[in-house]
Amino acid sequence: MPLRPPFIAPMRFTDADAALAQVRHIYDTGIQHLREALQRFVAGEAFAAEESRQPLHVRACYPFVRVQTSTVARSRGAEKRLSYGFLAGPGHYETTLTRPDLFADYFHEQFRLLLQNHELEIEVGMSSQPIPVHFSFGDYDHIEGSLSAERRLLMRDVFDLPDLSVMDDGIANGTHDTPPGDAHPLALFTAPRVDYSLQRLRHYTGTSPEHFQNFVLFTNYQFYIDEFVRMGHELMQDASSGYTAFVEPGNVVTRRAGLPAGELDALGRVPPRLPQMPAYHLVRADGAGITMVNIGVGPANAKTITDHIAVLRPHAWLMLGHCAGLRTTQELGDYVLAHAYVREDHVLDEELPVWVPIPALAEIQVALATAVADVTGLTGLALKGVLRTGTVATTDNRNWELLPHSTPQRRFSQSRAIALDMESATIAANGFRFRVPYGTLLCVSDKPLHGEIKLPGMANNFYRERVDQHLRIGIRALEILRERGPDSLHSRKLRSFAEVAFQ
Repeated sequence: MPLRPPFIAPMRFTDADAALAQVRHIYDTGIQHLREALQRFVAGEAFAAEESRQPLHVRACYPFVRVQTSTVARSRGAEKRLSYGFLAGPGHYETTLTRPDLFADYFHEQFRLLLQNHELEIEVGMSSQPIPVHFSFGDYDHIEGSLSAERRLLMRDVFDLPDLSVMDDGIANGTHDTPPGDAHPLALFTAPRVDYSLQRLRHYTGTSPEHFQNFVLFTNYQFYIDEFVRMGHELMQDASSGYTAFVEPGNVVTRRAGLPAGELDALGRVPPRLPQMPAYHLVRADGAGITMVNIGVGPANAKTITDHIAVLRPHAWLMLGHCAGLRTTQELGDYVLAHAYVREDHVLDEELPVWVPIPALAEIQVALATAVADVTGLTGLALKGVLRTGTVATTDNRNWELLPHSTPQRRFSQSRAIALDMESATIAANGFRFRVPYGTLLCVSDKPLHGEIKLPGMANNFYRERVDQHLRIGIRALEILRERGPDSLHSRKLRSFAEVAFQ
């Protein structure tokens, strides 16, 4: 078989539909070529030159999209209220693209805005960036398990493998410098970086990226997941809920009553054990449903999962979890709406220095406060009695209380922190870093500085009384944000000086 798919010459488009169709054509051609070659390799076919017996290298490359402008001005029809969809200045801009089946709506919107805002041509062609063969696997392919050790080793010579040197986050971190003569970045993530994260999402969450929704909840307790699962199955019996399916780890799909099964539903299987950070999805036909992930305890997990979910470009993510109340006036079960963060988690120090402020986002804050009032039925002073806004400190030391000389307590007091946890600042900081709107609503589960520590009986009573209400508040907040539309979320507050055009 040929070592390369047929060459597809670059073409220019002034229509978003046509540009997207060409991206699909190039990508599908490359993936089909890799899959056919891989099937023949697994079947034992020799991929070597007859004369030298040296392995022949099979390759396919990602599609690229490229645009060029000679002016900073935007056209008369530009949507100037948006903080994305336009080029930062004169020059040529380029990125590689992957998975047009998954990102079709996203790509189409970015193309449409560029065409509308600049009245230019979009060039689509085959890039020189190879598609790693691992990223051509389907969700249910298990190729390497059937290969011998020798054959797996030879696979490295025949196919391109993932290259971490082209997957760094310099663009998102604001540290990328475009060399003279090179194209400026058009998107935060290149195609290999996106594919890498899609693979990681399957591994960590036990569900396919296709099921992830545009609004995401993170929690650090299984109790919340148990309640979310109960609610998910309940909503599947409600024809008016607006949700079409509920998906659990193993890609186990429950369709809403009366809806036909999906093409791949039967392939879902309950896993023998839960993945590290299991995800659950309340699916809407427009993708504006709710995904909930149990990230467990600690900032490392919080960074890991948000690093990967960010490539899906969600409209917002929120942290719902438990915290230690630091003030004597707080009571167990009170809510804390974070408006600032003390970052002592340390996992993002290299990517986002601690001197970078992580601002509260008004749209998220208002939605969360409104949701608390809606769900609790409280207003005015009564609402203030259970909801406090203030600084949340996030630490990477679970036993911070045991450090000598009360050092942490002094810092937390100086920062005016009212609550402490291990994940919230990480999730907010990574939202800031990746331009994903973020927010935090915590529930006080203990007050270690004031002698109220978690005890089994007390904890069980607390969880029974608060988990259901807290979760419903988080869901209500996302519903409020969904009703207002994504344009109200992706604001200039998260954009840098010379930002990429793709949101």
